[in-house]
Amino acid sequence: MSTPQALHLHDHRLCIDDALSRAEVVCAERGAKMTPLRRRVLELVWDSHAPIGAYAIMELLRAADDRAAAPPTVYRALEFLLDQGLVHKIESLNAFVGCDRPEERHVSQFLICTSCKAAVELTDPAILKAVEGSAQKSGFSFKRLTIEAQGLCATCSKASHAA
Repeated sequence: MSTPQALHLHDHRLCIDDALSRAEVVCAERGAKMTPLRRRVLELVWDSHAPIGAYAIMELLRAADDRAAAPPTVYRALEFLLDQGLVHKIESLNAFVGCDRPEERHVSQFLICTSCKAAVELTDPAILKAVEGSAQKSGFSFKRLTIEAQGLCATCSKASHAA
């Protein structure tokens, strides 16, 4: 398994531009409307690889003098983005991150750094298979599944050992 892009030094503007372009295509294919506000909320979610909460998004919109930045409006935009698979909700943080595979529906698996706050989405079928197998053995059926692990990314782990 390769190291996720979020953990490499990179031109993050390319991540944002790619996410917005892919979102336009996904929405067009699904017949969903990407409004300017929804696009701006998605851009703010992708502004870093760290999860961001709805109120932080609202504050950023208001700082840009967006009068449409009321809580219900922001939550509706986030709900649309969730429904389209363009963002994921990190349940433990009550925050959102961009999805790097919006074209396909999938179970979210995240590594969340407690130091730098980066959230990295994994794609590991073995993790999903193990959780599904354990659930099936106990007769449990999922409505929704998000797998989250918190700890230190490699960079923060090295920094803490060096200190």
